[in-house]
Amino acid sequence: MSHTFLVLGEALTDAVVRDGQTVSTPGGSPMNVAVGLGRLGHDVVLGARWGDDKPGASLMAHVTQSGVHAIAHAGNAPRTSRAEATVGQDGAAHYDFDLLWDLTPQMVPPGNYHHVHAGSIGATLEPGASAVVEIMTRERRRGASVSYDPNIRPAIMGTPATVLGRIEELIARSDIVKASDEDIVWLYPGVARDEVIVHWQGLGPSLVVITQGGAGVTAATGRHRIALAAAATTIVDTIGAGDSFMSGLLSALAERHALGSGAGTGTGTGTALADMSKKDLSEVIGFALKCAAITVSRAGANPPTRVELGHES
Repeated sequence: MSHTFLVLGEALTDAVVRDGQTVSTPGGSPMNVAVGLGRLGHDVVLGARWGDDKPGASLMAHVTQSGVHAIAHAGNAPRTSRAEATVGQDGAAHYDFDLLWDLTPQMVPPGNYHHVHAGSIGATLEPGASAVVEIMTRERRRGASVSYDPNIRPAIMGTPATVLGRIEELIARSDIVKASDEDIVWLYPGVARDEVIVHWQGLGPSLVVITQGGAGVTAATGRHRIALAAAATTIVDTIGAGDSFMSGLLSALAERHALGSGAGTGTGTGTALADMSKKDLSEVIGFALKCAAITVSRAGANPPTRVELGHES
């Protein structure tokens, strides 16, 4: 299997504090998505930045071991970014950040990318965020489909008013948008989830997906809306669950030829996403939920391989 994905956004060291003990692991939402796609057998390029230091070397080893190719400029940032994630009794994580994000469009040359994914801090923190928008726009014009996950982090993004304009700009440039119910509550306080889905569909995406933790997922295209329950599992922590869901979602869509120039209404003439059957949509979401369930059953952002999912390698 080989689908060329470009993933744009932060890679960092997660210092996970659990029961008073700190363990450092590779992290960052976009990097987690790239690793998840690599482990599912896809060809992935990661547009991220880290330092020429020990944490940066760990990040490079982590992505390489998962079959992900980092851009040439990945490892020459002034330092490697860091997040401290404190895990509560319910397994949920709360974050504090020390983040440097200085990506430029020149660091990611134009390529024959099938799909581009961006999200989280890297899509809103300047100066790198403007580069993310430019690269997404450039590659969409060249025929790639685009996905976006706001993955809100209030500790570094500021207030909803600060980032909502950029977030809606990115949604309007995307074929697929995935967000959590927590993202929606923060961005649109007092607005019902269904109203937000309709609003986002009006901005342009062909597929809008809202994850709701243990309550499952709502997914909507122009033709169908489905709600699926979360897969049963034992929760160790929720770190990387949404990212694992995202990589599973994109993998399943790629296998159904629903990505690329024919995916949506942006650059291509096809409507593979908009016209997806209810059965296919349910199977795609179900696969993504299975990926997330495996991830939350073990510590840290550790997405599954195809073998762990019961597929051939």
